[in-house]
Amino acid sequence: MSTNKTKLESLLKLINSAAQEAITEYEKAGGDVPSIDSAELHPLDHTLDQVALKAAVRTLEGACAQLCTTLAPPSHTAINLVQVYDYACVRVALRENITDLLVDYPKGIHVNELSKIINIDAKKLARLLRVLATRGCYTEVETDTFANNRLSLILHSENPVRHMVSLHVEAVAKGAAVLHETLKDSKTAYSDHPDLCSCHVRQQQGRYHRHLLRLDETRGETLEESDIMGSRAVLAHFPFEKYSTLVDVGGGIGAFSLPLARIHKHIKITIHDLPEALVQARGAWARGCPEAVQENRVEFAELDFFTQVPVKGKDIYYLRNIIHDWPDHESALILRNLRQALGPHSRVLIHDYVLRELIRKHALAEAASLGTVVAPEPMLPNFGVGNIRMYQQDLTMLILHNAKERTLQNSLQLSITAGLKLEKVWDLAETCVLEFSAA
Repeated sequence: MSTNKTKLESLLKLINSAAQEAITEYEKAGGDVPSIDSAELHPLDHTLDQVALKAAVRTLEGACAQLCTTLAPPSHTAINLVQVYDYACVRVALRENITDLLVDYPKGIHVNELSKIINIDAKKLARLLRVLATRGCYTEVETDTFANNRLSLILHSENPVRHMVSLHVEAVAKGAAVLHETLKDSKTAYSDHPDLCSCHVRQQQGRYHRHLLRLDETRGETLEESDIMGSRAVLAHFPFEKYSTLVDVGGGIGAFSLPLARIHKHIKITIHDLPEALVQARGAWARGCPEAVQENRVEFAELDFFTQVPVKGKDIYYLRNIIHDWPDHESALILRNLRQALGPHSRVLIHDYVLRELIRKHALAEAASLGTVVAPEPMLPNFGVGNIRMYQQDLTMLILHNAKERTLQNSLQLSITAGLKLEKVWDLAETCVLEFSAA
């Protein structure tokens, strides 16, 4: 048997074992495994800790994609990479609130009737919806008759993930269209200034646009639903029971700290953010966890993390989706200000995507010294397509903010300049939490 054939058969075994692991997770959460036509969310979709499922899916997606890319003609795969209009079809679905409308038609609605409601040509509408249904988003129950399914429900106006989907099909898509131009233009090519990102060049909006996006993300975070990145899984994996105080730096309305307050009622929480965000935060806490407000377990304090030092001497300083918003100089400034607040036993938790090494010998060295996870052979060591979203997110940050996701080595270099020491990497399958102490 050839070495190449052996590798392909190993991928098939990984696909089967990963699928079985995912099935087990669904069964453990209650009920049957979902089908592509399921018309409601599964109990596991609402679960706080999805790390085991995401780890299985990471291997499943990576191995499937690697197998298909290996066996398909290169021209076939190359065209599939670029002939993708899913985002344009989703944009129509969002703009017209198609998912919301289909809620009233559980058995489906014919495009002729849907066309009358949203004023889009029925034949063209059918073509758009059929693309999405082929992707598993919506179900074509009869010819030209479409209904919601588990995936399309994510596009409902009350689902928080919709806000992130909308960001990508609107602002990010427009910025991506001029990425090459910004890479070649002498005014933007070598700059990492936020006002010179692709999104700004396309839409002629600067930091105010950036601020509006931040507020849109804040408004979109509702805490009773599973979040997009699986970020709240940290609540089930990090030993918060050992600590009594926490500072949520740039915490917004409390997408992380609100559920933390419900689970760990002994922790006193400080939310740091700009005044506009704190106005929304106070309202969110009054609705979502009024007992924490009444018991003085949460306080709200204005902070500009570029010019001010957070409240000092607390146990944990938590930053989610903060450092990835900024180039190295600004990120180092944030962390240096944070370093001044640390006590001798304080911990800093930076929660972001961490880009994995694509060269196996480097990935293995990183795993040996820092405890990161490497994909089994013959998969690409970074899990390939199984981890593609973190690399796509890196480009999202480039397009929106001229910022970036970082490799572990990038983060180590940044932390050293700020006077921080890496203690542990908490791998949550999709994201990571980097735990630091004062150096």
